[in-house]
Amino acid sequence: MNFKLILNIALHLLRARLKQTVVAAVGVTFGIAMFIALVSFMNGLNDLLDGLMLNRTPHVLLYNEIKPSENQPISLSEAYKKNTNFINSIKPKDRGKSIYNSKTIIKVLQEDERIIDVAPKITTPVLFNSGTIEISGVVNGIDVLSEEKLFKISDYIIEGKVDDLLQNNSIIIGKGLADKMLLVRGDIIKITTSKGNLASLKIVGISEIGIAEIDNITSYTSLATAQKILGEPTNYITDIQIKLYDMTSAPAVAKEFHNKFNLDTIDYQTANSQFETGSTVRNIISYAVGIVLLIVAGFGIYNILNMMIYEKMDSIAILKATGFSGNDVKWIFVSLAIIIGLAGGIFGLLFGYIFSSIIDVIPFETASLPTVKTYPIDYNPLYYIIGIVFALFTTTIAGLFPALKASKVDPVEIIRGK
Repeated sequence: MNFKLILNIALHLLRARLKQTVVAAVGVTFGIAMFIALVSFMNGLNDLLDGLMLNRTPHVLLYNEIKPSENQPISLSEAYKKNTNFINSIKPKDRGKSIYNSKTIIKVLQEDERIIDVAPKITTPVLFNSGTIEISGVVNGIDVLSEEKLFKISDYIIEGKVDDLLQNNSIIIGKGLADKMLLVRGDIIKITTSKGNLASLKIVGISEIGIAEIDNITSYTSLATAQKILGEPTNYITDIQIKLYDMTSAPAVAKEFHNKFNLDTIDYQTANSQFETGSTVRNIISYAVGIVLLIVAGFGIYNILNMMIYEKMDSIAILKATGFSGNDVKWIFVSLAIIIGLAGGIFGLLFGYIFSSIIDVIPFETASLPTVKTYPIDYNPLYYIIGIVFALFTTTIAGLFPALKASKVDPVEIIRGK
């Protein structure tokens, strides 16, 4: 088989049907370009949402959950142990939110090779007071340096700097809370803890995540300040946040630490199952639409090659009469499809990148997400590889069926005019 000759004949047939060839290639180009632009945008959007919510969540969280004791006093009594006892109005025992021996646990966790780092935290409900207004909310006492390293909370600070929390008696409040209480950076806000402790803190920043339920109640202060306003010692911690190198191992690690430290644990997949599901659905939709576009382009190529065979029956008969085998004829038309797919695919990659770049620079302006300035795009090379491979696969299959038909043409019948 002379592949060079076959390729020359295929190119000649393409030039003879140049208009139809260009239409087929444009169909592939459009399909590939839209596939890349759509998938890049949808995956960029998923990364943005992950950054806003999932990346703000530790891979594993250690804490003490408020719940009733597993063994009630009557079940521990020898006198009633073997009897059936009916107890009403059981009251849960408050074992406290503090993690016992927290510093030792943190040290053990930091030595674990699976863990990037650990960020201790205090979460406590409070009342925010400004004038005659009282709003219930939450104060998060954080280790400023660890929190910034693991969760990049500075990305959500629209006024001030997260490092300002290192000052004594300072606080960063959510934008929703600031708007409701007419507070600005530099003002003093008073808070009341659940134990009745009063404290006055200076507002050094305003944060905005973009989720109203969080921005309306959440504030940040340093661990030392949180311990001080609660009247607790320096080893008082309610949560230990963990980031893993392999986040997919979070469920197994959470279970392991629950048994090891006798603490309640939750992994990020359980805590954010709805967001995980949403990301998966968006990916499926984007890939499905892109693949449908390529399949439609493939049908266009099939129709064009099919018509070309009927119009070139005499040429096919002459080729076979001059010694070309059915396999040679088949490869001529398969080569036509591959050339169309390759040319359309390359231009599709180029235009897909151009469309993605255009979307990437379009301003994204919304009051709820001021930290996001442009539409998110993910320039993952894998999307381009998938696009060109699927383009070649689709066009080759689309050209194979007409090629098989052409390989079975009887030159004698064509020459006789039958």
